[in-house]
Amino acid sequence: MSETVKIIFVTKGEEKEFEVPVGTTVLEAAHNNNIELEGACEGSLACSTCHVVVQQDYFDKLEEPSEDEEDMLDLAFGLTQTSRLGCQITMTKDLDGIKLVVPDETRNVSV
Repeated sequence: MSETVKIIFVTKGEEKEFEVPVGTTVLEAAHNNNIELEGACEGSLACSTCHVVVQQDYFDKLEEPSEDEEDMLDLAFGLTQTSRLGCQITMTKDLDGIKLVVPDETRNVSV
């Protein structure tokens, strides 16, 4: 049996909590649990539609974003200091209980 961790999505002000397998990306977790997180490029790092805002204490546990991710984040609607792309966050035991805000709007700008 694979190990699971808790992930909490905040969408339109409502918290939704799920258990997901370690190794799942935030984008996959959203899609598998009917959370509206677009991911237009299907995780290929070619858009910013899986933009999420990460709770600060969990943001500090993440690896630095790649230059490609930073370039895509520059296109995201409602960018914050703790914004990341959901396709680039892979769930680990360290991220158990992570809380992510799904912005109400996205901007689909493909490059």
